[in-house]
Amino acid sequence: MLAAAALGFGAFGALKSEGFDDPASDSYKAKQAVEQTFGGSPNLLVEVRARGQSVDTPAVADAGRRLTAALAAEPGYRDVVSYWTTGSPSLKAKDGTRALVVANAEDDVAELPQAARDAVAADLGPNGSITVEIGGNAALGPEAQSQIGKSLAVAEMIAVPITLLLLVLAFGSVVAAMVPLAIGFVAIMGTFAELFVLGKLTDVSIYSVNLTTALGLGLAIDYALLIVARHRELVHNGATVHDAVVQTVRTAGRTIVFSAATVAAALATLLVFPMYFLRSFAYAGIGVVVVAAAAALFVAPALISVLGPRLDAGRIKGIRGVQGDETAFWSRLAGAVTKRPLVAALPVVAVLLLAASPLLGVTFGTPDERVLPKSAGIHQVGDSLRENYTSNESHAVDVVVTGSGANGNLSGYARDLSALPGVARVDSAHGIFAQGNETSPQGRPGTAKPDAQVIYVVTSLDEKSGAAQDLVRDIRAVQAPEGTHTLVGGTDARLVDTKQAIADRIPLALGLICLTTFVVLFLFTGSVVQPLRALVLNGLSIAAAMGITVWVFQEGHFASALGFVPLPMDTSMTVLLFCIAFGLSMDYEVFVISRIKELHDAGATPEDAVVHGLARTGRIVTTAAALLAVTFVAFLTSTVSFLQLFGLGAALAILIDATLVRAILVPATMRLLGPAAWYAPKTLRRAYAKVGISESLPPAPAEPVAEPSRR
Repeated sequence: MLAAAALGFGAFGALKSEGFDDPASDSYKAKQAVEQTFGGSPNLLVEVRARGQSVDTPAVADAGRRLTAALAAEPGYRDVVSYWTTGSPSLKAKDGTRALVVANAEDDVAELPQAARDAVAADLGPNGSITVEIGGNAALGPEAQSQIGKSLAVAEMIAVPITLLLLVLAFGSVVAAMVPLAIGFVAIMGTFAELFVLGKLTDVSIYSVNLTTALGLGLAIDYALLIVARHRELVHNGATVHDAVVQTVRTAGRTIVFSAATVAAALATLLVFPMYFLRSFAYAGIGVVVVAAAAALFVAPALISVLGPRLDAGRIKGIRGVQGDETAFWSRLAGAVTKRPLVAALPVVAVLLLAASPLLGVTFGTPDERVLPKSAGIHQVGDSLRENYTSNESHAVDVVVTGSGANGNLSGYARDLSALPGVARVDSAHGIFAQGNETSPQGRPGTAKPDAQVIYVVTSLDEKSGAAQDLVRDIRAVQAPEGTHTLVGGTDARLVDTKQAIADRIPLALGLICLTTFVVLFLFTGSVVQPLRALVLNGLSIAAAMGITVWVFQEGHFASALGFVPLPMDTSMTVLLFCIAFGLSMDYEVFVISRIKELHDAGATPEDAVVHGLARTGRIVTTAAALLAVTFVAFLTSTVSFLQLFGLGAALAILIDATLVRAILVPATMRLLGPAAWYAPKTLRRAYAKVGISESLPPAPAEPVAEPSRR
């Protein structure tokens, strides 16, 4: 543990903040070529806003030229141009009160360099002629990191005290509530150490740290509730502390192993995607699940053994805490559902299908400055570009031309590109073109090298819109000059390629998640019906949660209350949400089915096994879900919309699964299936007898056996 902690604190310096692109895509290769060969493309905008006058007035024009010159003189800034140095109409707002300075910044930019501000300091004062605000991709990274950091800090300030209070109430004593904290600490520190090592060997996203902390604490709570409840049940029935610990690990410990296997299998499917942003969550998720399970199997039993009766020290008067025995509410609920399963299940299925219906109209995109609050300057600049300018200079489509013909005259190719619908103009080394005609014979400087050229296609379309994505496809369809090879990049091209990369691998990911879940649940239950039932019910609950998320964040319901701008669903975040929600729902599936199977194996009737199994696990599952949901619900306080999306989607998936699915659909379907719920072909039954692992205790001997003397 000490070694893991020592390594883990170095993880933050070994992780990266990118990883959203497919390294094999044309757009990624184009980006690399533009950066390495041409020094990058325009990625920084400075919008100069004249106070109540035109940007052509002498005072404003003079300030604009001074600002341009000062920025051009700064190290790390290249190709600095502005409306006042070029006279380009596309750099001037339609109403004439705003204009742009465009630059290529080598590094991310959190604010305008001080020298540039000093150059127009007098003009920026309360009585000055202008105000300035920065935007573009170079400014997006630092602003997003700042907003995410603040949001997560606020979420933790809200979630941690509430979770600690609920832990004491859930366990019924202060000392018992420390067990999940011990498991969680081990899991989080161990995973940080894993991420540090992996960060030295491959690319790992810094965002995986947030999953580590949330999932580490959540699984620790799940596993601790299961262990403590089973231990208390055994002690209450007369077992000694030592015997109770042994029996707890033998029963609940096996449940934890299978639970961890299902969660890890769900998260492992993220490894099939080429973007290391998604793969990083697999690294973190698998690591935290394995370490949390190991801590639950080794650390928790050791703590309970040492504590003995003191486990219940610091009891809260009037609070019983989880005990592992049957609860009257869940017993009555399960009994009512099993008596009339169709009457109970059909309305729930109808509600979940209705909740899932917005998925029929889902669209996907990637984050831009609109995921940040409207008060952020970069968000305001982005809105201004979309509303006030004829084209967006910062999101031009980059066309990199290589090959033996790349050192020739490409004016014909540039002219063909300029004739495409939605193209405002095309800048090339051999002239400027618009609507199929040459508008200036003077080429754009720095766009030609001996073995390559870059052509900038400036569009009038909204960034990441359907029309902008269609334009990328149209550009790729234009015949390249003979002897050349083209790579099409830029923001819209990266979106097209990201969506395609994910879509291409979705069938493989779904196939793997279904196959691994089926195998693990078969080894746990010995039935081929139980895995299929679990896959259908979990898929239904996740679809409902994601449908509500689409209804809120894409269609814009509650946008004003939560303070976000409706956007297409974040492609990567949606995949991540599905995998995590699926894994956690399988976690609760194993918890419930473990006790039902134990009773079934002991000879209970199918109906009794379901009723009494749910009566013993219902409170544990709903308590665990409520505690974990607090962490995710706290994300709704974020000022970054994709964090809000993830928090709402994960919380809904957990709560829907722990209530409607576990409380109603599981007992209803089990009752309808009857003995068929445990069906397996003879061949598989023989295989299960050899390799399957039962969670139930060995049967008691038929006759009492005398205990041998231990003198």
